[in-house]
Amino acid sequence: MPLKGGETISVKRTQIQLEEHIYDSLRRRAFQEKKSVAGVIREIIEKELAHPGQAQPSSIQNFAFVAVDRSRQGGLKPVSEHHDEALEEALRK
Repeated sequence: MPLKGGETISVKRTQIQLEEHIYDSLRRRAFQEKKSVAGVIREIIEKELAHPGQAQPSSIQNFAFVAVDRSRQGGLKPVSEHHDEALEEALRK
């Protein structure tokens, strides 16, 4: 568990798919900052959530990242292989 300000924090494990050039950029940044890729991603997300950008995404094409939670998989089972379709279906509701 990562330490933050000297105290242990609880974390949730998640999985994301990234385009190769984005992953490569994250790896380079992690190497330069002597951090893990996961640590760099957490830092980017924390900064975005603390200081949200302008308008929130209104369609699937505008999503930079998606939060993780439990889901009802329905006809798209396994959602881990059909996550984009599941998200698009959820946004249509």
